[in-house]
Amino acid sequence: MVETRKTRGPISSEPEEFLRALETVSGGIRDPVAKLRFIRTSLSRYETVDRVVRTVPWSPARHLLYRWLSLEGLRHLLDTKSLGRPARVDVATRVSLVFGRAAVVGLGLILGTAAGVGAYRHWRPPAAPLMAAPRHVPAALPSTAPLAGLEGQPLDAPEMATAPMAAAVSPAGVWLVEKGAQWELYSNGLRIDTTWAVKGTPRAYRVFTEDGALEPGVRATPVGLLFHTSESDVWPLEASFNEHLRDSSHALLRYVHDDKLYNYVIDRFGRVYRVVGEGSKANHAGFSVWADAGRVYLNLNHAFLGVSFETRWEGGRALPITQAQLAAGRSLSDYLRQRYDIVPGMCVTHGLASVNPRTHLIGHHLDWARGFPFAAFGLPDQYRREAPSVALFGFDYDDDFLKVLEPWPGVRVAEASLARAAARTRQPIEDLRHQRQEAYDRWLEAQSGEESPAPARAGGGGTVSTSRPEGLQ
Repeated sequence: MVETRKTRGPISSEPEEFLRALETVSGGIRDPVAKLRFIRTSLSRYETVDRVVRTVPWSPARHLLYRWLSLEGLRHLLDTKSLGRPARVDVATRVSLVFGRAAVVGLGLILGTAAGVGAYRHWRPPAAPLMAAPRHVPAALPSTAPLAGLEGQPLDAPEMATAPMAAAVSPAGVWLVEKGAQWELYSNGLRIDTTWAVKGTPRAYRVFTEDGALEPGVRATPVGLLFHTSESDVWPLEASFNEHLRDSSHALLRYVHDDKLYNYVIDRFGRVYRVVGEGSKANHAGFSVWADAGRVYLNLNHAFLGVSFETRWEGGRALPITQAQLAAGRSLSDYLRQRYDIVPGMCVTHGLASVNPRTHLIGHHLDWARGFPFAAFGLPDQYRREAPSVALFGFDYDDDFLKVLEPWPGVRVAEASLARAAARTRQPIEDLRHQRQEAYDRWLEAQSGEESPAPARAGGGGTVSTSRPEGLQ
């Protein structure tokens, strides 16, 4: 996750209630010219009206107020001076207009009550926080509900569930079909815009084995995918905000280009941009830990390709990407996994890998710490997998972490593994944590000495012993 700007664009309420009221009133206008003028006038007043009406928390009251305001806007059409002739309006609409004034008093009482409720909700003191369960004690794995929700929809909305893509439609192969000066088209429909492409520092990294040795040789091919959210400005995905959407996407791309932050960015419309070339490392991962098949990776900038979705994570309460981003992200990951032979276990999110080496705490960045649609990407659920930072290096979490979210299931699995290892070695679990944290510091120091590694010399093997974490099976 890269914080591009702390502020975000305003998000207006949805206009459906206003549009429904407008449709109801305009349906009674039989003169097409008058109807068109009425609609244009009403739409031009929408933003001003909406700023007031959307503060009312009760939907029926908002509906009545929108309807009354629409009827008031119809009055000038009945004036012969405005059109040269009176507009043809059906009887029902005229009756509604006549009695509209009488309804204002009753509506005012309703709105006053609603405004009071809204003020109470705004100013009432926050509820007392829930007490967190004691840490370091292995707990039963929490059940995980099926992922649901697209951009702003709650994750528990079953009607918005994102079903896994069927294996039958997964491409047997992905290849370059056509290429232009600033774009590439692939056989699975993936189109990559290369307008912002830039070269960075060439990839060069070393890999640890689980016993704490650096494998011989320097690698230059990416072995994993790390998914991010940009945490940049997010405007409502509506036609009326189209200019803002374009501007915010371009601002993000300029920022990512200048600081070489991600290899790929997927904007709100599902357009895929290559920013930092695949042969170069991007500055996307920071301090991070991941492991797979007996190999351990520290600080994933060089080893992993960074793929960022233009959005805000918002605590994982909803899936923050659009349907277009979901489809484009799947096509991009299919292409990258095939090209570099990336195994499913090496496709993970930033929040699951990010750590703070100074405090030895997980979750230094939390984007996608929950809510990533692994199944829809044809990937295993990495939230249930043992967290390498906790199991291998004894990383912990604090109360600030618990204010944001509960540890994902893989953290609980790792804590259980630590408890078993402490029992085998007959030592307190906190002592074992400390030993493994010290091992991480040694491994990190060894890697720092290999920041610009040279190929291993013949006979030397290129192995740097950093000692195995105590109690590790």
